[in-house]
Amino acid sequence: MWTWSGWVYVAFVFDAHSRRIIGWRAATSMTPLVLDCLEMALWTRRREGVTGLAGLTRHTDAGSVYTSIAFTDRLVDEGFDPSVVSVGDAYDNALAESQIGLYKSKLIHLEGPWRDADQVEASTASWVLWFNTERPHGSIGDLTPVEVEQLDYARIEPVERAG
Repeated sequence: MWTWSGWVYVAFVFDAHSRRIIGWRAATSMTPLVLDCLEMALWTRRREGVTGLAGLTRHTDAGSVYTSIAFTDRLVDEGFDPSVVSVGDAYDNALAESQIGLYKSKLIHLEGPWRDADQVEASTASWVLWFNTERPHGSIGDLTPVEVEQLDYARIEPVERAG
């Protein structure tokens, strides 16, 4: 998006199952943006006790920053399986496009004009918190992303037996 101080780019990492945003970044350059966003997502999951990410499928579009050697190597290091759509095929991008469209319509277009990357980043942090903890999603039973994950974790964590 355009700000008074120049272009600002924003990237997100979504969990496709829960719809939760687990990583995000705002920056004035695309080069470190996607790696920083990925590192935030990895840190988020590790902080929550998720240690094994091998075998997860990652999906990106075919943009140059998402097919770069540095980004691809980092995903391989973590054991992610690839999934990249063919150029010009938007079907697999529907989830990301929908959530980014909501971000733009509910925050970027309503709250602008924007001063700089710092202002965008601070406002994005607040929006992500709202998105993850307060906004119900029809595609996940009108629950919030955090509620979906809490229910899932409760199902898979062993319950201590009494007595």
